Formats: sequence, C-alpha cells, structure tokens
Amino acid sequence: MSKVTAPPLPAPLAVPVADSHTHLDMQDTTVDEALARASSVGVTTVIQVGCDLEGSRWAAETAAAYENVHAAVALHPNEAPRIVLGDPGGNRSPQGARAAGGDSALDDALGEIDRLAGLPQVRAVGETGLDHFRTGPDGVAAQERSFRAHIEMAKRHGKALVIHDREAHADVLRILAEEGAPDRTVFHCYSGDAEMAEVCADRGYFMSFAGNMTFKNAQPLRDALAVAPLELVLVETDAPFLTPAPYRGRPNAPYLIPVTVRAMAAVRNIGEDELAAAIMANTVRAFGLDGDTV
Repeated sequence: MSKVTAPPLPAPLAVPVADSHTHLDMQDTTVDEALARASSVGVTTVIQVGCDLEGSRWAAETAAAYENVHAAVALHPNEAPRIVLGDPGGNRSPQGARAAGGDSALDDALGEIDRLAGLPQVRAVGETGLDHFRTGPDGVAAQERSFRAHIEMAKRHGKALVIHDREAHADVLRILAEEGAPDRTVFHCYSGDAEMAEVCADRGYFMSFAGNMTFKNAQPLRDALAVAPLELVLVETDAPFLTPAPYRGRPNAPYLIPVTVRAMAAVRNIGEDELAAAIMANTVRAFGLDGDTV
C-alpha cells in the first residue's frame, strides 16, 4: 500500500474527545469531510491553528462558520524572522540586508493578529514560541520579540497561549517566566522530557501530546506523559503532520486521534474512556469552551 494513502478509520471512541491542534487548511479534504470523519470516531471538537496572517484569518473565518471548530491565531516562530529578514530560515548571509521595513512589517503583522485575537471564536493565541531547529542565530531576536508580543496579547484578551517549542525548552521556559505566562498555557506537540514535564506541572501548563509519542524513538515523550498530571494532559494531531504509528509517513487528520488516545492510555495504564473524559474536560478548561457544545 502506498504511504500516501490515507489511513483507515479507527474504531470509534466511546467517550468524545477533542483534537487540540490541527491545520485543516493544510489537509487534502474539505472542512465538512474532515469534521464528519472525525465525528464518526468520537472526535467532536477541533482547534484550528493559524501560522501566518492568511492562515490565522482562515482559522477565524472557519471557526465562525462551524460550531465545533475553534480558532487559534498567531505568527509561527519561523514566520517572524521571515517577515523581518526576508528569509524563511532566518539565516541571512553576512552580506544580506534586513528586509526593507522588516521591523515595521512585523509590527503590522502582530497588529493584525491582535485584532483577530479579540474575536469571540478565537480561543487562543498561538502557535507562538521559539524554534531553534529551523531558524538560525539571525532570527532569534525576531522570534523572541514576536513570542513576547503574543504572550502579552493572550493575557490582555484573556485567551489561551499555544506554544511551539522546538529545541528551545530552556529559552521558552525563561521567557514565560520573565513575561508572566497567561493563566492557560498549552505546550503544543509536547517535546520535552519527564523532568521538563514536572516543571510544566509545577507552573500549571497544559501538555498536548501528538502522534509522535507513538514512535519507537519517543520514549522520553512517553516518560513525560507518564508523570504529567492527568488534569494537564491534552491530545492533538498537528495534522497533516506527525501521523501516529503504525501509519507514520501517511497523511494525518483529526479522525486519527483515537489511535493516539489508545497509545496514551496504555502509557498511563488507564482505560481509554477515562483518559478521553479527562482530555475533553481539560480541553474545555484550557480553551475556555462551552462544555455543553463540544
């Protein structure tokens, strides 16, 4: 079977659950089809996440049109250096020049995210944070400035903060401490170890686990999940990325959440119904949702 073939529908969950982080605009399907497939297996709510201005506007528009879609808006950590430096990698050469009006362009973009963050269907500011994997040293300042601006927005609007943290654990935790984290802070696609999970737990940060926790080389993620307080655990697809085993390499979608939930329940040594109920309650709390409509 071709790796690009969509995985089959898993057995439905008996207790509904939410996909706390997905990118419907990047998936090879319509919103209606994606939501119908998800609902058929017990995934009744999704958080649609924007990564740039266009994607954030689309997230807000889609959330306004669908009761069970809620939006998160932001400039992705790798988007801020692109705006400032005119280089997707943030690795401008010594001879390169800062993009014309880069700093003011970033301010303008942040202003539009701020406007979107005030909309009622937008439940979170994110994904924001730091990415030391894809952005080089020249992009660090732009990333940090953008991250701090998003933290301030989330607090001012009373929205959750959704964090992208790739190979930047210490700096992300430092900036959150310096700025003061919002009351509801979510580490999307949690990538730290058990020790970091204990730090997040102490600070009341939610930890959202994706399909990569099922990968053979992901024991540190499973160790983190094992020690994370149940009341701070979320699940996500980050679709179309991070498809869980045994479908790794094939397109991900919200309907595959049950595969990850079952793997997580095995790590926690609890029933999938108990875990799904906790995850849904946590998602409602993290994103300020109406528990009667999820």
